[in-house]
Amino acid sequence: MAKNPNLELRNKNKLAELAGGAERLARQHEQGKLSARERVLALLDPGSFVELGKFVENKVPESSSPGDGVITGFGTIHSRTVYIFSQDFTVSGGSLSGANAQKICKIMDLALENGAPVIGLNDSGGARIQEGVESLGGYAAIFLRNTLSSGIIPQLSLVLGPCAGGAVYSPAITDFIFMVDKISHMFITGPEVIKSVTRETVTKDELGGARTHHEKSGVCHFVSASEADTFASVRHLLTFIPQSNREKPFRYLSQDLATRLTPELENMIPEAANRPYDMLQVVKSVVDNGELFESQAGFARNILTGFARLNGHSIGVVANNPQVLAGCLDIDASSKAARFVRFCDAFGIPLLTFVDVPGFLPGTRQEYGGIIRHGAKLLYAFAETTVPKLTLIVRKAFGGAYDVMSSKHLRGDFNIAFPGSEVAVMGPEAAVKVLNKKEIAEAADPVAKEKALVEEHRENYSSPWRAAALGYLDCVIEPKDTRVVLCKALESLQNKKQVNPWRKHGNIPL
Repeated sequence: MAKNPNLELRNKNKLAELAGGAERLARQHEQGKLSARERVLALLDPGSFVELGKFVENKVPESSSPGDGVITGFGTIHSRTVYIFSQDFTVSGGSLSGANAQKICKIMDLALENGAPVIGLNDSGGARIQEGVESLGGYAAIFLRNTLSSGIIPQLSLVLGPCAGGAVYSPAITDFIFMVDKISHMFITGPEVIKSVTRETVTKDELGGARTHHEKSGVCHFVSASEADTFASVRHLLTFIPQSNREKPFRYLSQDLATRLTPELENMIPEAANRPYDMLQVVKSVVDNGELFESQAGFARNILTGFARLNGHSIGVVANNPQVLAGCLDIDASSKAARFVRFCDAFGIPLLTFVDVPGFLPGTRQEYGGIIRHGAKLLYAFAETTVPKLTLIVRKAFGGAYDVMSSKHLRGDFNIAFPGSEVAVMGPEAAVKVLNKKEIAEAADPVAKEKALVEEHRENYSSPWRAAALGYLDCVIEPKDTRVVLCKALESLQNKKQVNPWRKHGNIPL
């Protein structure tokens, strides 16, 4: 009797979809984790997934399985094409083999050729030991494609289980990393190896859990309580960014009027330069519908980075946060903001910078850690950008940090300030102590003299009027007009064309 080809196909599909078997799939679910296939279907638009390489098998018989431990293909999110791979922990622990790597590389090549985002769902024990150097070569082939695609197509990594050894470097090269609390782990060497080498005792969660990488290392950009929340975050992020560097971000019809005034800003910002306030609320009062989708919210909290919209246009927001370290720039804040700024520039997303910075954080720890080099990253990032750049000095901009925070001198397109703001080499209190030390000491009432000199210095040298007179500020505005003015400015910059001198690439101070 002749074979029924349709029945044969159905049987092969069932075998491939069973992955590592019912028992292993059940174990995955017991750990609060979806299967690799369930993850793909949950992330993409319903019915949009087209699988590629479903029947690829590994050349090593004892570890062979249809699909070889990774699901690859394409589909849509918000009706826009994305390419995707999902590692299957139920098949050889999701380990990378030669055939497995070839499937991933094929997807990455297609994404680059077609100008669409690539999304990796990582859940793998690492290289497949039986294959030796071939699996290591597979990793290198993936790393190469991550690097060549950087700045051309968005690359997103979801770490949904273990990610150890060489496996961590592919996510590290991608643009954004998402992790799930208590489920995701990333580390170069695991707790057992660390204990045997350094005698340190540490748990997997302490070493490389989502909270560790979100709050301490800065490796993770977004952390969620569940896989479902992670998928929602990915889908939300993609609304702010274009398909590739050949396109502009999609503009949404805003229900928040561009003519909306912001009188609430009058009371948000304290007059005293050393009093903290919530910069996040300032940002939210200006952007559409009060929404800021923060990136790396738990890391280097003295600076805020994230995506928002202004009159429907996607923008990247960078803002000093006076509630943490007085808003000073330090090593972590500089690196965090620099990488975010460079992403926005690569994908044509305008930048809106809120400035309230007393300077760079002083101290031996910062100097020994290379604050000069790390601070220069942010300077470099803002200087090389060619996207529209809007800058608002909210309260103060002192010293080199004034220059670094998207100043007019770094080709800021539209630089404005509130009338009560200060722009100077240093705060008036510190300046007077340096410039008028002898005069204060010889005064009949040193305290009164110092106070008078501080006010005089603030009026003559720190007010925004001097910067405006020199053309370093395009205008000084009332806080209530902030959104209106910024919306008009961004609209005027929609056709901006700026090209940097030709070069193979720059040499950012890494």
